[in-house]
Amino acid sequence: MTIRPFSEIRTRAETRKGREAIEKRLTEYLGRPDGSVIGDDRLLAAMARYIFQSGISWKVVDNKWPGIEQAFLGFDPNLLNIQPDDFWHDLLGDARIIRHGAKVNAVRKNAAFISDLAREHGSATGHLLAWPSTDLVGLFDFLAKRGDRLGGNTGQYVLRAIGKDNFVISRDVVACLKEAGVAISGDGSGKAERKAIQAAFNQWAGETGLPMAHLSVIAALSVDSPE
Repeated sequence: MTIRPFSEIRTRAETRKGREAIEKRLTEYLGRPDGSVIGDDRLLAAMARYIFQSGISWKVVDNKWPGIEQAFLGFDPNLLNIQPDDFWHDLLGDARIIRHGAKVNAVRKNAAFISDLAREHGSATGHLLAWPSTDLVGLFDFLAKRGDRLGGNTGQYVLRAIGKDNFVISRDVVACLKEAGVAISGDGSGKAERKAIQAAFNQWAGETGLPMAHLSVIAALSVDSPE
């Protein structure tokens, strides 16, 4: 696959936004430089936050978040897994949370998913962080299949929230990839398209030595947002 070198994409991003602005933006995507791994409760909290934010104002979720943390017992997956059906039923009438049945049920399912991963690998978060960056689309697919409501960009943003170095297949990133010559005809969600996206990012990572997250951010800033 012959695609544009990333140096051209970065130049275009800096022309649009300014070099200093780009560098400042990249400091927001440093992952966890100290190498620490957050607890699995924070993984479940990140899943819940992005699931609840889907389709509504993020500010609403932010404002209610302290109450959501309390209602879901600090998102301790093992503690949530032993709660009876009545606990989950009562949450649907709890004014502290976003009272959306399918999203509340997703938290319950993802608590079980995380506990299963922890039993299999010692730490669910550690397992996701150790996933090879050369196969991020495989990781996205894994979250979508084994988790609940973690497909699309949701799982990708969850990974970024826990410190995983990953790209996000946003509309702007897809527009950049198309312009760069990557074989994408749709929105980047098809299996063949995702394979091509991963190959492009692998090529750019080898060319630049930059983290996947930085490549993703620069790519998004290099184009005008699609209508």
